[in-house]
Amino acid sequence: MSKTPPSGARLPRGQAPSNDPLVDGFLRNYAMRGLHPAARDPLGVVGGHAGHDLGALTPALALGALGVVFGDIGTSPLYAIKACFHDGAFAPSETNILGVLSLVFWSLMLVVTLKYVLFIMRADHKGEGGLFALFNLLRKDGNHFSARSMKLIVLCTLAGAALFFGDGMITPAISVLSAVEGLGYATDVARPAVLPLTAAILVGLYALQRRGTGGIGRLFGPVMLTWFAAIALLGIGQIARAPEVLAALAPHHALDFLFRHGLSGFAVLGSVVLCITGCEALYADMGHFGAQPIRVSWFSVVLPALTLNYFGQGAGLLLDPAIASNPFYGIVPGALRIPMVLLASMATICASQAMISGVFSLARHAILLDYLPRMRVMRTSWIIPGQIYIPAINTIMMCASVLLVFAFRESANMAGAFGLAVTGTMVVTTCLYFFVITRNWKWPLWIAASLVSGFLILDLLFFGTNLLKVVSGGWFVLLAACAAMLCMLASKRHQDGNWRLTLSRGSIPLETFMRRLGEIALARAPGTAVFLGVEAANTPKSLVDILGERGVLHENVVIVCLRRTGDPTVEAGKRLAVRHLGLGVHQIVARYGFMEHPNVPELLDEAESHGVPHDPALVYYLGGQSRPKAGHGPWENVLDAVGGLLFRGEPPAFTSFGIPAARVITEAGDVE
Repeated sequence: MSKTPPSGARLPRGQAPSNDPLVDGFLRNYAMRGLHPAARDPLGVVGGHAGHDLGALTPALALGALGVVFGDIGTSPLYAIKACFHDGAFAPSETNILGVLSLVFWSLMLVVTLKYVLFIMRADHKGEGGLFALFNLLRKDGNHFSARSMKLIVLCTLAGAALFFGDGMITPAISVLSAVEGLGYATDVARPAVLPLTAAILVGLYALQRRGTGGIGRLFGPVMLTWFAAIALLGIGQIARAPEVLAALAPHHALDFLFRHGLSGFAVLGSVVLCITGCEALYADMGHFGAQPIRVSWFSVVLPALTLNYFGQGAGLLLDPAIASNPFYGIVPGALRIPMVLLASMATICASQAMISGVFSLARHAILLDYLPRMRVMRTSWIIPGQIYIPAINTIMMCASVLLVFAFRESANMAGAFGLAVTGTMVVTTCLYFFVITRNWKWPLWIAASLVSGFLILDLLFFGTNLLKVVSGGWFVLLAACAAMLCMLASKRHQDGNWRLTLSRGSIPLETFMRRLGEIALARAPGTAVFLGVEAANTPKSLVDILGERGVLHENVVIVCLRRTGDPTVEAGKRLAVRHLGLGVHQIVARYGFMEHPNVPELLDEAESHGVPHDPALVYYLGGQSRPKAGHGPWENVLDAVGGLLFRGEPPAFTSFGIPAARVITEAGDVE
């Protein structure tokens, strides 16, 4: 695959070369694309609400957070308690019910409230959260990692991203299926229609993605507020009938359950973890709403509603153990079950939408960092640049979700796969968080280790118990994550191989280049040559190479640097900044909005009015497009084969910038 060569690529300041292509390529791309801490948001991925009074907007933002941030965790009552008693390993006796409820409650308190809401959410990068925010924090000046440590950090980030892709496939399937299963519980007549109806809803949901989340998103907050109010009222009604269930608030019930049942007791954590699915969204979506609105929503609405409903399901089980096959709908009055199915379906669509949008955002980051092939990315909003739609990813997720529904047939059967994806991502987040608080915040090692070890023990307990369910469903997320990881590594190897010469560290500052150019007697050829770059302060590598190899320079040299802004469009009068550097060298810095796409020939036409020579017969030097050598072992050969499949038929990247192929000159060479 070809792409606009990011000339002048260097590692960020403070980072020594690791001599590892995986690490250095990852870091160079962050630096080149403007994803390092020095840049707020050059790619147009707007997070937070810069320029607004967050305090004044907190109620509105808190309502929006209900619909997006808490959609996943808010619909967990549909299947969490059901999964704990699904396989019949535990009878719905009073001691077991109190033990499971205590595990659920303290999981919410320790993992979601303590770990994420009170601690992890403090680790933001300019208001942004998520795995890439943690990585950006680690990239700050002064953080010096060994090559081995940095490689571990890069691999952890990629592993978390791969698990997130798997989570994105499972969440819509398990959420919508668990909601529609209420029809089968309400009437046997509707039972055969559960799977086809679920598939139809999923297809419709994915079909709507091209319209963007803007219009649908305005409904998310009110829908989820209604949902939380409804599940809270259901819980209160049942707790009033069996108030003894509140004894589960005491943590000794959880400990007693675990130690009384031994290994099987710890195995139930693989189902309990379903109550905290979506906790990563609290952190990953922080940039869209701010930390304070998310905390307000959690403490005032979400946590009370979830606790009341979980305890209400426990009370319902105490009163009637026969509802263990579906405790959520078991506590819904018969006359309200159909309306509740409709409300639950709407809530799960909100939950699914949030995850799908999250996968789009993550995929876009991977594309920009060359860990995925170039795909068509469509902007769906002129206001919020983060609202995007990627048709290829959407199709893959739709097919995977529908296949999962028919493969597993019941939401409880997906619990193992779902929990494994969630807990794996949690482990990665905790590990990266440890580096942040020790390297960035300079916490004493013993304090950081004490805190993080507590979090990590909980994460590993949940992750370990879900590993026990690999055979019963967890295999899917492992397979999906491995496939995603393989594609990302193959894509990176392929693109690094194709552009290794361009991405090398050999670029020099532009001022140094111009000074040296004036000191030598250089032959000049007639005509105009255009060199593309991304850093205005550096000389494109292709220009340095051509001059060094040929000793001849065109009469006119135009260096074009393209920059992306956080605005939808850029006014025509503010688009160009032109510098005449002397000796026939001109530099154009062009700014484009996130709803625009650069067209280099049109840009050059516009620059003529700024004194840049216009030559109809100009040529474009895109640098040394290199050919990767054959792999040195089985693993390298596998990556090369996968990369060849991913990039088969891929057109050169320069064509998307309007550059005619007939005027492109590249210098090919082999690289290691």
